[in-house]
Amino acid sequence: MGAERLLVLCLVLGAVAAAAGQRRRPSTVAMGALFTYDSVIGRAARLAIELAVDDVNADKAVLAGTKLNLITQDTNCSGFLGTIEALQLMEKEVVAVIGPQSSGIGHVISHVVNELHVPLLSFAATDPTLSASEYPYFLRGTISDYFQMHAVASIVDYYQWKEVTAIFVDDDYGRGGVSALGDALAAKRARISYKAAIPPNSNTDVINDVLFRVNMMESRVLVVHVNPDAGMRIFSIANKLRMMASGYVWIVTDWLAAVLDSSGSGDFKDMSYIQGLIVLRHHTPDSDAKKKFISKWNNVARNRSIGSALNSYGFYAYDSVWIAARAIDQLLDSGQQINFSADPRLNDSNGSTLRLSTLKIFDGGEQLLQQLLLTNITGLTGRVQFDSDRNLVRPAYDILNIGGSGSRLIGYWSNYSGLSVVAPEILYQKPPDTSMSAQRLYSVVWPGDTTTKPRGWVFPNNGQPLRVGVPNKPSFKELVSGGNGSDNVSGYSIDIFNAAIKLLPYPVPCQFITIGDGLKNPSYDDIISRISTNSLDAVVGDFAIVRNRTKIAEFTQPYIEAGLVIVAPVRQATSSAWAFLKPFTLEMWCVTGALFIFVGVVVWILEHRTNEEFRGSPRRQVLTIFWFSFSTMFFAHKHRKCSWAFRADHMVVCRADHQFKLHC
Repeated sequence: MGAERLLVLCLVLGAVAAAAGQRRRPSTVAMGALFTYDSVIGRAARLAIELAVDDVNADKAVLAGTKLNLITQDTNCSGFLGTIEALQLMEKEVVAVIGPQSSGIGHVISHVVNELHVPLLSFAATDPTLSASEYPYFLRGTISDYFQMHAVASIVDYYQWKEVTAIFVDDDYGRGGVSALGDALAAKRARISYKAAIPPNSNTDVINDVLFRVNMMESRVLVVHVNPDAGMRIFSIANKLRMMASGYVWIVTDWLAAVLDSSGSGDFKDMSYIQGLIVLRHHTPDSDAKKKFISKWNNVARNRSIGSALNSYGFYAYDSVWIAARAIDQLLDSGQQINFSADPRLNDSNGSTLRLSTLKIFDGGEQLLQQLLLTNITGLTGRVQFDSDRNLVRPAYDILNIGGSGSRLIGYWSNYSGLSVVAPEILYQKPPDTSMSAQRLYSVVWPGDTTTKPRGWVFPNNGQPLRVGVPNKPSFKELVSGGNGSDNVSGYSIDIFNAAIKLLPYPVPCQFITIGDGLKNPSYDDIISRISTNSLDAVVGDFAIVRNRTKIAEFTQPYIEAGLVIVAPVRQATSSAWAFLKPFTLEMWCVTGALFIFVGVVVWILEHRTNEEFRGSPRRQVLTIFWFSFSTMFFAHKHRKCSWAFRADHMVVCRADHQFKLHC
């Protein structure tokens, strides 16, 4: 009997405790939403957030007994008005805020929520500089532009381009994205050659001037990172400047995909301006829940006469509500009460109407933030979980190619495996492979309706040429010869330099500067020293690599072997019976012949009185003189030496004959 009473008492106490627990749960919890109603992203996100709140309140397994009350504020695409609207939202004691949509407002509001301990869960602020270290209460419910710019860099590297021009809106969103792009390209050994900043809310003339300067640059790979509501004017103006023709490459971040998706299929009027573009879009895997939500969103939008369609930011907005709702449910299950306390540092000054004292600190903000970081659910966008840097795990993008009246999927990018034609959710089941051989995309139809990959650059109209010094000298002109003009240079060294320039994957315009008057050799040390003084960028010529010169300039590898060589023009060799005459010139042969005839005459004078071989008729004596002179060149005579003068003279002749034979 005592045991039965004890059991009943326990049951009664448990019921009372459960009832007390239920009473501790508030009947409603306020959650704020901050975005621009009338915008490409805002129109999709507003309805998605409302549908998410309805689904949460209809689900008995989440926030049981507690209704989620949504309070929205319109930022009106204005940083100032957005900040004011955010402060008004904080006055209403919200426990979390979905938004903001703008990265610029996110920077400002993050300071406020840090002070009031209200978690900020943004579905569209993609600026990578919104970091957890600086803004601990800011949590990004979408993919950071850090990953999107790595996707862009992978595309640039895949097609082996080395320089790009970045066109971006000059605000926190644009500058943060381009900064991340520069780092991502540097990792691929590429770079941003020119940054074209477009001020926010620019008119057509300002955009035209920016694009005109872009068109003067050498890079034809253009990366566009602007806001979706004004970005389409860029392509309209670029089309008028003939920048949508063959040879150009346009890579556009996910804002254009949001515009195209929001316009509906076949309802976009400016498709002719954007043919051949490569566009990134958030990758959201197909699922039954996603298809059901799209159908529900379209039905409600049709009933409310909403003119735009759903885009990927709507999926992230929907998931953000569920992330916040489940975190609040976990917070309430832990017994935490929803309480707010005044901040003693926020006091209204005398005569002030700002009512700063109405901004209160959420006492459970730290605990709610920790519950948000522990999120691990499957939403419309796939797996929803945060890594140690508070970024969503498994970021991925679809890569689209605009053509005709729509777009064509040419591949995917994920930080797990890089570029691929296989969906990321399939690759997640395999070991990661980011090697170059595994990177693949389908063929692209580029601007100008061509499938040939654009070179990616042209010679710039206003680029600074490379100043190349060339020695102008009278000797060894076969190696290098400088003329009066910068284009009037030639030689073997110049040919080597021009061939090397042509092998570069980017243009290098050169201006040859001749040094010297052409009458005497200029000082090579002085020419090389001009590089160190920035008078020249490079020098080309037959420069020897010596120690003192290597201290002030870098040398290429030698392209001519050192040694004793003779540089001579190449002439066609002809075979002739008179080839033995070529070692001496005609004048030399005449002098040699005259010398031997002179010797023959001298010998005849000395010998004809005593030597019978030098006597006879005048004709015989003349023949003897010429024969003696001619035969002396080829053999030694065996004639009898009749006089000492003949013997002395013959010694001279024999010596001359010996020297002659050595040279011949």
